[in-house]
This record gives sequence, C-alpha cells and structure tokens, in this order.
Amino acid sequence: MKALKIALAALAALATQPLAAQMERVPDRPAGEGEGPFGKLVIRGVTVIEGSGAPPAGPIDIVIEDNLIAALYPGGAPAGELETAQRVVDANGMYALPGFVDVHGHNGDAAKAPNPSYGYKLWLAHGVTTVRGVSFYFGAGTPDIADARRSAANTITAPRLIPYAVFGDKWAGGAPDTPAKAREWVRWAKAQGYWGVKFFNGSSPEVFAAAFDEAEKLQMGTVAHLAQTGVAEVNAHKAVELGLDDVTHFYGHFESLLKDGLPYYPEDYNYFDEQSRFGWVARLAPQAVEPGEAKWDEYVDLLVDEAVTLSPTFNIYSASRDVMRARSFDWHERYTLPSLMDFYAPSATNHGSYYKDWTSEDEVAWRGFYAKWFDLVKDFHDRGGRVTAGSDPGYIYQTWGFAYIGELEMLREAGLSPLAVIRAATLDGARSLYEPMDKEPPMGRIAVGQLADLVIVPENPLANLKVLYGTGHTRLNRETGAIEQVGGVRWTVKDGILFDAPALLADVARMVEEQRATR
Repeated sequence: MKALKIALAALAALATQPLAAQMERVPDRPAGEGEGPFGKLVIRGVTVIEGSGAPPAGPIDIVIEDNLIAALYPGGAPAGELETAQRVVDANGMYALPGFVDVHGHNGDAAKAPNPSYGYKLWLAHGVTTVRGVSFYFGAGTPDIADARRSAANTITAPRLIPYAVFGDKWAGGAPDTPAKAREWVRWAKAQGYWGVKFFNGSSPEVFAAAFDEAEKLQMGTVAHLAQTGVAEVNAHKAVELGLDDVTHFYGHFESLLKDGLPYYPEDYNYFDEQSRFGWVARLAPQAVEPGEAKWDEYVDLLVDEAVTLSPTFNIYSASRDVMRARSFDWHERYTLPSLMDFYAPSATNHGSYYKDWTSEDEVAWRGFYAKWFDLVKDFHDRGGRVTAGSDPGYIYQTWGFAYIGELEMLREAGLSPLAVIRAATLDGARSLYEPMDKEPPMGRIAVGQLADLVIVPENPLANLKVLYGTGHTRLNRETGAIEQVGGVRWTVKDGILFDAPALLADVARMVEEQRATR
C-alpha cells in the first residue's frame, strides 16, 4: 500500500490549498462567443469524413436542428431547408468531421494556467468537443462536476466534459486500502456524479479487483496508469485479468513482456528523480520480447479478447526523443502562456519537467522505445483492438489542443491509416466513454440523429493532419512563390453551437499577451 499512500498524500497536499489559490472559476460564456443553437443550421457543400472509417463523400449539406443532425443531403439541400434556416454556413470546398474526443485531459494547476478557459478554448479551437478528465482537477472540493454540468448547459465555453476521479482522491474517508473500502470509495464517486475511475498503481490485486468489480456493477469506466511503483505486483496483463477497461500511456505493457521476471534498474535508480525515472523507461524496451514471439502474441491476444481499450498518449512523451524540437514549437510564442513555459523548463519539482541533463543517448533510447511501442499498438489495432486519442496536455512542452493534433500525427506514425486515426479520434473515443454504460454514444460520427458535434476545416486532414493545428500548415504557393499558412480549424460545432475557431485562438493569444505584460 506504500505507493498508494504516497500518491494520495501528494493529492492531499494539493487539496489543502484554498480552491481560489489553485484555479480561477471558469467565467460564464460571454454573449457572442458561439452562435446558437439554432432551430435550424445548415452547413453547405462540405465533404464529409463521417467517423466510422468510411471514405470521404461530398458535397453534402448537413442540416442541424437545435442539437441534432436532422438530415444529410448529398448534392445539396432542398430550397425549403435553406429558406427556413436561421443560419447557413458556406463550407464549399471544406471538410467536416465528427467532433474530436480527447480521452486523457487535465486542467487544474494554477502554476501553469490559472484560468481553465485557456485549456478549454484551445481544445475547442482544435475541434475537440468532448474531453475525459482523469481528473480535470486533483483534490477535494474541486469543480470537476460543476464544470461538467456548466458545459452541458453551455453556460461556459468548453468541450463536453466527462469527469473521472482518481481512485482514493477527493473524499475524506482515507485510503481505500481494503476491498471493502475500495467498493465504498467507488460507490461514493458514483454518487458524486463521476463517470469513471482513473487508477494509479500501488494497490494490491485484491483491492484492484474489488474496485474494478464495483465500477462495472455501477456502469463506471476504468482507466489505469500502471506506474513503476506498483507494477511488480500488477502489470497491465494482471490488471486486464482483474477487469480493467482501458490502459493509458505505456505503463505496464513492457513489464508484461519482459524476457525475465522483473525489470533491471541500475543501483542508483531513483523513481522520485524524474530524469532517472523517464530516462530508464526507454531502457525497458530492450528487456522485452520482440514482436512475433509467443509471449508477445499471447499478450496482444489477451488485450483484444478482453476488449481492452488502449489510449497510448504517444505525444505527451515525444519530447524525450527530441527535446530541442519540443522547446521550439511554433505555437509557443503566441499561444503558450509564459507561466506554462516556466513549468515546462527543467525543474527538480515540476512533474514532467525532467530534462535536467537530457543527452543524445537518452533520445536515442527513446526513439528505440517508440519503435517497439508503435509495434505493440499497431499489432493490437490490426487484430481488432480499439485505440483512442488522448493528449494529457499541460506537461512536457505539450500545450492544450496542439498536443491533441500531435497525438493524431503519432497515431499515423505508429501505422494507423488516416481514416483509422480519425476513427480513433471520433467514434472509437466516443464508444470507449459510453460502453461501460452499455450505450451507443450519441456522438462520434456524422449521421442523422447524432449530436451536432462537428469539426469544419478548409483543408483535407486525410492528406495532411498538420492542417488541423491552430497555427496551420506552411506551404509554398508554386504559382506566386509566396509562403502561405493554410488550414487550421475554421468552425467547431459543439451541442449545435457554432464556434469560430480563429476567434477562440485570438482570445487565447490575448490571455498570453496579458500575462506577458504583467511580467
């Protein structure tokens, strides 16, 4: 139980601070920020990438009534539909996708970004209309549920917020370190309004099994970050056998595939020194069996047979293979808060700011680690496993929104086809959230009867995912010789409300400039 108690102590330390000192309250959505919902909104002439893996089709007119897709008209809607619409958006030549689902979000650290609207607007500006918070905030008294309800009522500018609570966090009942206490905590979390539970490692197999079982009975989802501190007892293989729904990050996978029983760490390894911790993560890959070996195949088959979801969050660790590139992303100057850049800088205390003496050898090791990690996820996907897209933003040079598009690029790098990447970001992400409740999701594809969550972009993301970044894509105009920025999301529709993505980005840029001016 030591690892669990350490994790809960860290969360308790956050909870002892007054809420106002941690994060500001999300301001109400101002008048004019987002139009609608309308009795009837028509998106005209768009090419539809509908989310299930079907190929693009267009031009199509999409008719939205209030918050539902009411009709799809290939070639154009009847005149009567246009005449009775309160708003018509000319999207000729553009592409429409279902609203993106980010299955791994956080938004609660005043040292990085004190106003939650900063992250919420960056998500929306990149087409993310649903986010699972794991958790959005840490500690007791935090507004995870309040933010989710305000977003559902569209009184704040934010994606749809799906709140998960970290196992043992947020209540005053002490560490859930017995099976009975684990069940009690899960019931408590359900009663508060949480949709699911995020687990860190450190519990005994018996406690995990009780918590997973209770969550399943209550139709709550479960996702786990199986940290090194507890993985000797419960790796991903064991957690899946005990009933886990979703493995996030890479934790627990390679420990399930070791050639020997336990991983090797050098005698000076220190988990609490994050450079040591993350430097040695990459050295796990050579200790694991190779793709195609019996142990590898048995493990992948187990994940598929148990209908586990993988949310790899490749992008959050990508700086480890090229930290100089991550420090100089072209969006930092305009869209990354100075306080966030301070947090990203090498630090002895800030989580994920571990590049205190990061070497070429560390980066080479991480590139090798990614190669095997990509192989694992691709193999799982090819055998029918579900992969989703999660960004885990606010750490390691990964700023909200931009980090999500980076994750889509890395899913492509792992070998998923462009259409499979979009499915991971839309339908499969939505299904992973609603499946624990035995429901088909109300969003995730462009189809009649689905919620009106859409991303509308001027360029084709199947040809180039970079056109989804808020900064767009740099292209040479071969006719004029001019260097142009193309792409960027033009409109995000969430709950039938039409958001001007460039205007949201401009507001974020204003936040950055205001903070910079105070310095």
